Amino acid sequence: MPETPQLRRDLGLWGAAAIVVGTVIGSGIFIVPATMVQKVGDLHTVFLVWIAAGLLTLAGALTYAELAAMLPEAGGEYVYLREAYGPFFGFLYGWTQTWVAKSGSIATLATGFYLYLANFFPALETVLWGAGEGAWRIELRTGQLFAMGVIMGLGILNYFGVKVGGNVQIFVTLIKVACILAIIGLGLWAPMGMTSNLSTSVPSAAGFVGFFAAMVSALWAYDGWNNVTMVASEIKNPQRNLPLALTAGTLAVVVLYLLTNVAYFYVLPASAVASSDRVAATMMRQVLGEGGAAAVSVAAMISIFAAINGSILSGSRVPYAMAVDRLFPRPIAEVHPGYHTPAKAILLLSGWSCVLLLSGKYNELADMVIFAAWILYALAAASVIVLRRKRPELARPYRTIGYPVVPVLFVLVACCLLGNTFVASPRQSLQGLVLISLGLPFYFHWKRSRAS
Repeated sequence: MPETPQLRRDLGLWGAAAIVVGTVIGSGIFIVPATMVQKVGDLHTVFLVWIAAGLLTLAGALTYAELAAMLPEAGGEYVYLREAYGPFFGFLYGWTQTWVAKSGSIATLATGFYLYLANFFPALETVLWGAGEGAWRIELRTGQLFAMGVIMGLGILNYFGVKVGGNVQIFVTLIKVACILAIIGLGLWAPMGMTSNLSTSVPSAAGFVGFFAAMVSALWAYDGWNNVTMVASEIKNPQRNLPLALTAGTLAVVVLYLLTNVAYFYVLPASAVASSDRVAATMMRQVLGEGGAAAVSVAAMISIFAAINGSILSGSRVPYAMAVDRLFPRPIAEVHPGYHTPAKAILLLSGWSCVLLLSGKYNELADMVIFAAWILYALAAASVIVLRRKRPELARPYRTIGYPVVPVLFVLVACCLLGNTFVASPRQSLQGLVLISLGLPFYFHWKRSRAS
């Protein structure tokens, strides 16, 4: 009887680190500094926010490093929640990621990709078909079809092997980092740059409220560092490489973000940053003219392309892990006999992301589930404490530095984010909980099927 095909450990340290860096650095660093200046007013506080958010992200990475080395399985948080609290919480996470959070993120990134490309090819903005009015208006643009092609193209590429997807991730991430370093270098050596710009400010809602609002924006720019844990079952020597990729990758992003902001603010005063919806393009226009702004669009597209690839590569392992546990349709657990990838899970995530992109409702869905998603993220981080008590016999090749302060800090700030989100958007938060609860009948159905 032939052996059942299994996932292979074909991703090395560089591939794992490229997933961390490549999925974190999307379009955020090119946009969010403007929002942050508007919230806090002065540039010194902006840097404090970036550092605080970076330390919090690092706390999450250090926490997840112990979990990933201890449980190097496909699915990441799905596995940690399942082991710490039982299959119900793992299912809620996997359901949310598959149908809204990860698929919505991929749709958002692909839309951003075609919008940047439309700067060079305006025909991508052409409306091919439209129906409805107002909030119910649905339009089909040429760029949406192109973006769907990008998603499916990368899905098919990852279908042919994790090593193929990993090599693409390394290559594109290296180009992305080189582009960002070029932006940093050109900004810091720009003849029109002035250190006095670093002391400028704009009116804002100062104090804790402004600081916390700016931190939400910074955390959005740092989001994605946890994606590498979803592909843990395909990483070589995961006990060593996963903690290294998480910590080194996160630190690299923090340093790149800080240097990029120094370059922005050296060239532009606070008022110019606050009034720009594309800060990097505004800075490069000052340095190199319109050619510099166009170069930023190219850099943003490369950055977004890497984030889409990393999201498909990692996110597809979540429905696969659920299906292996028989909490999702069984065909999704099949591994391709030749390429050793969760082929049907990759096609499912890619195809559904295209459906969300076509609907144009991915942003609304993502905003609705952010509250529920952060509840699950907080529980996942807390699972490192739960599992030390519940499963002390598990081998822990890496132990969280600063335990238990580091994971507790991450959970506490996550709870503050939850409180802020609920106060700011109570209706959307409750709608998100309702949306996720739609998966409960499926959970109980698959649970009964598994028991029988």
